[in-house]
Amino acid sequence: EMLLVESGGGLVQAGESLRLPCAASGFTFDDYAIGWFRQAPGKEREGVSCLVLSTGRTMYADSVKGRFTISSDNAKNTVYLQMNSLKPEDTAVYYCALTPISIEVMDPGDFGSWGQGTQVTVSS
Repeated sequence: EMLLVESGGGLVQAGESLRLPCAASGFTFDDYAIGWFRQAPGKEREGVSCLVLSTGRTMYADSVKGRFTISSDNAKNTVYLQMNSLKPEDTAVYYCALTPISIEVMDPGDFGSWGQGTQVTVSS
């Protein structure tokens, strides 16, 4: 069974940082891409970043470029989202998800396995 578990969310002030781990199990790590998504109340789920595990290629939403970094520790089967210079508009539930597509994508419809999400709240 493919399983993704996010953690690391919390309440921070604007300008601070958080790192979100996504622990993965139940599949061959390198055969997939992992994406980070977020959903704020009343808004659609949006792609934040994607990492193709076999190539290391990444993609970022314009709203987070230069502030967020996606990375992986293949020995731990874990993908991280480092979030710096957080803004109140980054407040959302953050999800990681899995796709067998081997290029960078951020359409939620391309991802089939999802974690349960972790809440990130940024106060002004």
